[in-house]
Amino acid sequence: MADQSQTVPSAFNCEGGLVLNKSTFMMQPGQALELRNFEPDIEGGYRRINGFSKYVSAVVPFTSSSAEKVLMVATFGDVVLAARGTSIFSATPGGSSWTSRDSGRTGALKYNFERFNFDGTDKIIVVDGTNAPTVFNSSLAATDVSDSSVVGSKFVVSHRNHMFYAGKSTTKQEVVFSVPFDEDSFNTGQGAGSFKVDDEITGLKVFRDDLFIFCETRIFKLSGSSSSNFAVSDVTRDIGCINGDTIQEFAGDLIFLGPDGLRTIAGTARIGDVELGTISSNVQSIFNDNIASASEFDSVVITDKTQYRIFFTKSSVGENQTKGVICVLKGQKFEFSEIVGIRPACTDSFVSEGNVLVLHGAYSTGYIYRQESGNTFDGTTILGRYRSPDLTFNDPGIRKHMQRVIVNYEPEAAIDADLFVRYDYEDKDSPRPAAYPLDSEDVVAIYGTSVYGVPTYGGASQPLVRQAVEGSGFAVALRVSDGGETAPYSLKGFQLEYQLGARR
Repeated sequence: MADQSQTVPSAFNCEGGLVLNKSTFMMQPGQALELRNFEPDIEGGYRRINGFSKYVSAVVPFTSSSAEKVLMVATFGDVVLAARGTSIFSATPGGSSWTSRDSGRTGALKYNFERFNFDGTDKIIVVDGTNAPTVFNSSLAATDVSDSSVVGSKFVVSHRNHMFYAGKSTTKQEVVFSVPFDEDSFNTGQGAGSFKVDDEITGLKVFRDDLFIFCETRIFKLSGSSSSNFAVSDVTRDIGCINGDTIQEFAGDLIFLGPDGLRTIAGTARIGDVELGTISSNVQSIFNDNIASASEFDSVVITDKTQYRIFFTKSSVGENQTKGVICVLKGQKFEFSEIVGIRPACTDSFVSEGNVLVLHGAYSTGYIYRQESGNTFDGTTILGRYRSPDLTFNDPGIRKHMQRVIVNYEPEAAIDADLFVRYDYEDKDSPRPAAYPLDSEDVVAIYGTSVYGVPTYGGASQPLVRQAVEGSGFAVALRVSDGGETAPYSLKGFQLEYQLGARR
């Protein structure tokens, strides 16, 4: 008979992300049953996310009510553009005031925009689903595109040196394109034109050499290099895109929200072959809970983290309870987590000289925020939570007397978190030891990034915390929760040490 007094170690890495579609018996130890405001880290483990802070200190001016949401945020050159009410404004990052650049935009809906350069001058064109498309040059002078065929467009993209417009309320199935190198000319004899598809268009996105036309129940693509050989073909007539604001180029694919969750369009080596796939099955219950009930959707890509974020806005849910999903490509697999506490009305992501800017406009406060900034949601504490599966160590019939938990983690500054050990599927009659502190005051310094006098030089960059624990059970689960405002930290892995007890 085995010596049951011997301490048995069992270690696992934190990997696999949030998994909600498997029983706890089928989950891998490194996967998470709860992963809130953590992100699957491309460097390994689960990292507590950064917060957001004001990008411009002043509120974007409103027209008639302070409850007006921000309808657009866009980085353009060295300024940021924002739309609210009937006007479009500009400001400098970190500035304290906004300058009106275009006004009188009655009935504007949420904006879409495209940065482009047809004539050696950087420009940005904006559409709002009601008014004429408007072009801003590098001096921020505004010029309307007043052709009746594109007034009221909801979507705009630049492709093959043409500007493409779609989404008019009166012509929901039509795409109109300009002459080459001129977003404001529609002479068909000079290369402009239009075409229709047999479904209502929900978004446009350029991917590699093609223009993809997303519709409610179908997807098409436009191939060819000019009006003389443009051709529209079916991608699928079975799946559509619920909302164009969820379409992003991500990790070499296009990702979008379909009726059954997140999907990708993955181009293969075979010309013209496109594969559709659902990627969000691990967190399908989150999408099931939010697709039908959310009134608005938004998304953003954080390129240096190979990360896509989608947000679900509900009119009856405040910002602190607004949910979203983080999707990260790690190797060849997608990992997921849940995000709670960010309620964007519009977003923009822009890379300039290697610097990634992730912005969002507020739904009610009127501010422009920068994500990936600070340790709070603009002063509100971020509540990060992790829970492991219920671990039985391959035998749910034997009691385990827990001796020690060794935590491998990576703090980025002094942190405040707590470790909880829970037994027997958190049954109310099972032991519930008090929280064990998971704090780090002595944080290793990284030359060139640390502040002198704050970190400990020569400290451990990925310390191992050896925590003696109490209690026993047939299954054990680990929880980690933020203890208050804290800097980000990554959970890399755990080792549990226990002794075997009696069989049930």
